[in-house]
Amino acid sequence: MDCKYNFIYESQKATAEFFIFVSMIDDDFSLKLIKWYSENKRNLPWRESKSPYKIWISEIILQQTKVDQGLPYYLKFIKKFPNVHDLAIANENMVLKLWQGLGYYSRARNLHYSAKYISNHLNGEFPKTYDELIKLKGVGKYTASAIASFAFNEKKAVLDGNVFRVLSRYFGIEDPIDTTLGSKIFENIAFINLPKKNVDTYNQSVMEFGALQCKPAKPNCNSCSLNSKCFAFNNNKILSLPLKSKKIIKKERFFNFIILKSEKFIFLEKRIKNDIWKNMYQFPLFEEPIESFSPPKDLIKTSILSKKTEVTHLLTHQKLNVTFWEFEFKKLFQNKKYEKIKIKKLNEYPVPKIVENYINQNISIHRL
Repeated sequence: MDCKYNFIYESQKATAEFFIFVSMIDDDFSLKLIKWYSENKRNLPWRESKSPYKIWISEIILQQTKVDQGLPYYLKFIKKFPNVHDLAIANENMVLKLWQGLGYYSRARNLHYSAKYISNHLNGEFPKTYDELIKLKGVGKYTASAIASFAFNEKKAVLDGNVFRVLSRYFGIEDPIDTTLGSKIFENIAFINLPKKNVDTYNQSVMEFGALQCKPAKPNCNSCSLNSKCFAFNNNKILSLPLKSKKIIKKERFFNFIILKSEKFIFLEKRIKNDIWKNMYQFPLFEEPIESFSPPKDLIKTSILSKKTEVTHLLTHQKLNVTFWEFEFKKLFQNKKYEKIKIKKLNEYPVPKIVENYINQNISIHRL
């Protein structure tokens, strides 16, 4: 295409996009959401504070996590680490132990890393703007916008799963949320519909509305104050929006945990590779389909197989077929590869949920 005509084409395209976005400005949208929020919001501890530290902790915990599950973890974290300096000087095992069961453990490692950075390099002074916040490890666009908005009332629009759903349904956005173009469209529409004031309250409102009213499977459309202008409600597209272009494909893996224990001792190993559960502890692991696996003879000599347990563990992108092979020793030998610990101290080590479940159901810790 000739350069001149290309310029004209791009200009016309930009003008068309401009008018599309202008047509999606709805002053009633933010006002009605704020009114709904004032009448329906949940009383959550991080909403009672303007502390960027507490807001940061809550936002990291609530990534990929529902409020009911995340709330006890938030309370434990704030009690154990009331400020960024306390978190910075904590042992990583302690941080991971508090996080145990919440999943997505990279969140905890990044949280700890950024706490040390703020404490050691910023003198404990929390970044105050979106541009500074997004430089922190583990902080993306959503989290930076949330902290900047809630703590400092910076004019930034938040976009989490709840907000994507509300905007998509109300404005009739049929571009997939997991594409570059779709993401840009949602960012623009979210920003142009920010109110002139009380941005922090509005952002809380639209997220809460998505969590409680405009839910994924069973939204309360008939009692919704926005339904008269809602595209999805008026076009029978409630359950088809928002759109995604990609389906999650689960990788299937086969884990064999070898439990080597005596009356008082047991072996653990630390996961150090860049994989799920990094820096957590587990029983010695061999990744191989059970049909072709046999426990190494040099590990199980002089022992008796006392129990064999098979379970399936589902993660967001992985399906784990897990077999626990439990061997009893009269006396547990030394092994340089594994850490020999007292069974009564087993609960002091951060372990993945699947290992925690096995320990709770099969190993008597408190009787020792």
